Amino acid sequence: MSSLGQNTASHSQLCPQACCCPTPFFNSPTSQNTSASKPRTSSAECRHSFAATTAASIFPNAQFTDHESLPSLLESFSEFCKVYPQYFETEHVDQLRAKEYCHLSASDHTCLDYIGIGLFSYYQLQNQDAAKTQVASSSIPGTLSSTAQNSDIPFFSLSCKTGNLKTLLLHGGKESEFESAMKKRIMGFHNVSENDYLMVFTANRTAAFKLVAESYPFQSSKKLLTVYDYESEAVEAMISCSEKRGAKTLSAEFSWPRLRIQSAKLRNMIVRKRKKKKKKGLFVFPLHSRVTGARYPYLWMSIAQENGWHVLIDACALGPKDMDSFGLSLFRPDFLICSFYKIFGENPSGFGCLFVKKSVVSKLEASSSAGIVSLVPERRLFQLEEDSSGTDAEPEQKSLPSLQEDELASLSFFSGPTQISGKLEEGEPSELPNTVASAEPLAPKPSAIEETHNPTETLQIKRAKGSENGGFDIDCRCLDQVDSLGLTLITSRTRYLINWLVNSLLKLTHPNTEGVPLVKIYGPKVRFDRGPALAFNVFDWKGDKVEPVFIQKLADRSNISLGYGFLHNLWFADKYAEEKGRVLQTKEGGSHGVKAHKKKDRHKLGITVVTAALGFLVNFEDIYKLWAFVARFLDADYVEKERWRYTALNQKTIEV
Repeated sequence: MSSLGQNTASHSQLCPQACCCPTPFFNSPTSQNTSASKPRTSSAECRHSFAATTAASIFPNAQFTDHESLPSLLESFSEFCKVYPQYFETEHVDQLRAKEYCHLSASDHTCLDYIGIGLFSYYQLQNQDAAKTQVASSSIPGTLSSTAQNSDIPFFSLSCKTGNLKTLLLHGGKESEFESAMKKRIMGFHNVSENDYLMVFTANRTAAFKLVAESYPFQSSKKLLTVYDYESEAVEAMISCSEKRGAKTLSAEFSWPRLRIQSAKLRNMIVRKRKKKKKKGLFVFPLHSRVTGARYPYLWMSIAQENGWHVLIDACALGPKDMDSFGLSLFRPDFLICSFYKIFGENPSGFGCLFVKKSVVSKLEASSSAGIVSLVPERRLFQLEEDSSGTDAEPEQKSLPSLQEDELASLSFFSGPTQISGKLEEGEPSELPNTVASAEPLAPKPSAIEETHNPTETLQIKRAKGSENGGFDIDCRCLDQVDSLGLTLITSRTRYLINWLVNSLLKLTHPNTEGVPLVKIYGPKVRFDRGPALAFNVFDWKGDKVEPVFIQKLADRSNISLGYGFLHNLWFADKYAEEKGRVLQTKEGGSHGVKAHKKKDRHKLGITVVTAALGFLVNFEDIYKLWAFVARFLDADYVEKERWRYTALNQKTIEV
């Protein structure tokens, strides 16, 4: 995007919103303004100023009723930079994208279908073929040439691990130096102390949630309380498993139309009078919604802990470096789950990580280890492949003592990147995935980014052999890059982009006298502290909703990958009773009707939505393309023509 920047205002412009002020560490669910004596530059004033200035400065007093009347990309970017001049301070991200993730521009494909972070860059992906060729041409069978040993082989595979979660946590098990090094790297990235927590790799996010549900002592701590405004495959699997084990499941509710947590109800569920001093159960808390972008007060965790709950933090929706502001040493959750999926826009495979506080392990119950995996470095896979030469592999297994027998039992090789449209939650594979890792890389030619004089901006972090990473030079290129960019820069960039997008979408209005809005956004609108995710629906000129899956398919044709979600656990005040009957539906799009008022069916009702998520590499052109695509629905003929085409081609919607 730096080329667009040449057409904009000077880098030296001051930020009129003081939008460099920090994101608040946490807010109380019952917070009150006790800072009357604080100056006007307080963080609260800054956040208010940011939202007000954004709404007043981006297309002020404008309503777009025709997609052809939208300002051009360059015009829009110029105005964007006048409102957010500090966006220029994030130009290192654009340079990084051009060098390490060139496929994003080369493929002309806009990826807005998941929140998450990969371990490695596309730069590493490009080197795989050269590395494999070097391995194949090695002069000594079964070994790697010195060049190949130093090449950038960014892959590993996963294999199932036997035993149960409690035993593996208490007594560990044989693991390769590579796997140990990867654990240290990931724990370091999340600021998780090895003195306090143990960790296992899981096949995916859902597997991690199920492992907790299967091991948690629901016989003595009977409740499971979750806080999600959307339906999550992983959370639903946890709820189902917990109920089978006798747990009583509870869910927070979110008030219509702003989808804020119903604080009074949640507090009552947390602080109900407890008998004796036993733990009440498990409180599952995401730091923010990965669908609506709503952020939740961290003090809910403290309230739960003070009232006898174990706490599981779902960190899967966090952006890069968000754990830097979490304050893990203050809250010290009993469980924490994170996941790594995709090289941005590539390779849907990945894995999850489950962290368990050491003081909790002894309280877990023995259970199946289904979903626990080992990481097998691909360098050893090459070695095994060369040694076996199509013969019995038993002798070769003995020659690889650091590979466990169960690791060898389910080796699988990654066959290359595949482009997907994000229909599964966070790109999770439904089966045991392959994923990517790196061996020791060749030193790349220095780029403009790497030649910076500021050591904190260096985007290539090297780790010497014999270091804390178990003797491996682990080059998790994507993690190293965001470590160098830092929390403030990444958060500021996505803040500017998501708020511009929200504001611009709300400017689209049908060209009729009623002025029916084209887009309805669920959850927070323009806010300083909103997350980089967006849930919305498109409505035609009559006010009827255009089905999200249909929009998703049309976006695919325009090379834009969008997600699909189902908002639920919604609470409607009496004044919204009529609206409740209109908007609620089943996930399959069934009728609203009488079932909407039956208590037993409430969990089946919600709102299907289109979702967009902004990763740290998303740029202005990506969000402009989405805006221009959605604006096409202002043309009634476009909608009808595409509906007819969709039906004529007998295209089926994708079950999610």
